[in-house]
Amino acid sequence: MRVLPRRGRRPVVGVVTAVLVVVVGSSVLLVPPVLADALGGPSAHALARLAPLGSGKTTLTYCANGGVAETLDVYEPTPLPSSPVPVVVYVHGGGWVEGDSAIPPGSLVAQVASAIEAKGWVFVSIDYRLAPKFRWPGQIEDASCAIRFLRAESSALHIDRGAIGAMGDSAGGQIVSLLGLAPSSAGFDGGRYADESSSVQAVADLYGPADLTTTDWIDDPFIQAYAPQDFGTKFGPGPAGSASTKALVAASPDSYIGPDAPPFLIVQGAEDSVVPPDQSMGLDYRLRAAGDSATLVMVEHA
Repeated sequence: MRVLPRRGRRPVVGVVTAVLVVVVGSSVLLVPPVLADALGGPSAHALARLAPLGSGKTTLTYCANGGVAETLDVYEPTPLPSSPVPVVVYVHGGGWVEGDSAIPPGSLVAQVASAIEAKGWVFVSIDYRLAPKFRWPGQIEDASCAIRFLRAESSALHIDRGAIGAMGDSAGGQIVSLLGLAPSSAGFDGGRYADESSSVQAVADLYGPADLTTTDWIDDPFIQAYAPQDFGTKFGPGPAGSASTKALVAASPDSYIGPDAPPFLIVQGAEDSVVPPDQSMGLDYRLRAAGDSATLVMVEHA
């Protein structure tokens, strides 16, 4: 595994999300040094020995966009913090059409959550509306509402309103990247808690697509099968100004990169055949070109 630090002029803020990476074909758990430092320095073996998630899980309804009551699971540390602490919000993947907030015991996400709890922080895993019943942008609208809900209920949940990090894999990586980059003018902030911000202070993007209009990943049958269900159109370039092309541009994190992005951690398998490495490499490059802080972790042979 290779860690490629790329730091712009903006310092990394206090909340840093953690990601665990598995090498394909191996059960070995690998934690890049930058992530171990963020968690206080535990080694891969130390993380593997962490206690399973505690019993402090609380399931709450956060929004009802589209008439669907969506929930999130809150994992609080024991003992409860005496002052507000950072929170890491996990957004699952699944091609925008499957998955839920459940964290299987022993899974990588469970170990990340345990590490966050051990640090005394709060960990949250969210559900969101799924395609094809609810097409895009329902998914990002729900994730945005979840962040606003956490801010609105920050006192009750012992959360520091100014230290919210988001991590997600695959489709979840695209969603959390949008949480970090898309402004309110993008139109993703519909629903409750309109007085709260949906911004996040750090993003961990695990192999999420960053530009949905490119041709470097649309030839995969898996992608072509998912795209019409999610967006009502195939991925890839279309006539300039067409409605389908505008929708894909609006759903692309790359479209919103500017000089005020939060710090990004980007993790990508070097041999990913569904989300090509160029997607993550391009996101990293454009963030740094804009003067933002970004760290790209390329996992070779994965």
